[in-house]
Amino acid sequence: MVATPIGNLEDITLRAIRILKEVDLIAAEDTRHTLKLLNHLEISKPLISYYKQNEKIKSNILIDKLLNGENIALVSDAGTPGISDPGEEIVKEAIKNNINIIPVPGPCAAINALIASGINTREFLFLGFLPVNKKEKTEKLEEIELINKTLIFYEAPHKLINTLEIIKEILGDRNIVIAREITKIHEEYIRGTISEITEKIENPKGEFVIILEGSSKNKKQEEIDSLNNLSLEEHYNFYEKENYNKKEIIKKIAKDRNTNKNEIYQYFLKK
Repeated sequence: MVATPIGNLEDITLRAIRILKEVDLIAAEDTRHTLKLLNHLEISKPLISYYKQNEKIKSNILIDKLLNGENIALVSDAGTPGISDPGEEIVKEAIKNNINIIPVPGPCAAINALIASGINTREFLFLGFLPVNKKEKTEKLEEIELINKTLIFYEAPHKLINTLEIIKEILGDRNIVIAREITKIHEEYIRGTISEITEKIENPKGEFVIILEGSSKNKKQEEIDSLNNLSLEEHYNFYEKENYNKKEIIKKIAKDRNTNKNEIYQYFLKK
């Protein structure tokens, strides 16, 4: 599994070059694209196409070759194979057949966009491309609405503005970074809120990575907010059904509402 440049052809490791020279065969997402890289590196090797639509068929062919003792390098058009690119199917089949899978690290657009974004890098969730269907896209965003980790998406230029508008509608007007054409001549990072960025981008061109700050609320906070919208009696009944005693309930209500527990106690004392 050999990572290849995502733009700048200098972004390939010495190990990757050596592996591409040593293998018997290179399986490529687009043989024409990979041939340009190989010509640049002055490497001549047999190529076989291996892309999303033929993954299952070609996996069988590649497994047979591997079982016959051949060494194969799998590359995608750019970046790390298997990350929003073909590769997952052949890895699964190789594992079933006790074939060694060796990652040869290198460029990945999601990681490079993240480290240059200025948004939290401690915890993040990579979601690749969101569903094309609007209903499915909305459902996916609703599913991750309360996740407080940094969110990473890929998006095509002609869908970018629409996707940003849906993200804003579902997740709110959060801080965001749009990374465009990473490692290429027109590399650019656009930072701001979603509203600010949609005003800046008029005619999107190139490859885009979206880095979005996580939710400022977690599920616990969402539950507390929901409870605080109840009357004090309803709030009390909620915890009573959870089998808390009166003293515990008053303490929990006071904590939820960020108020003095004596005020809550006096309220119920009058009831």
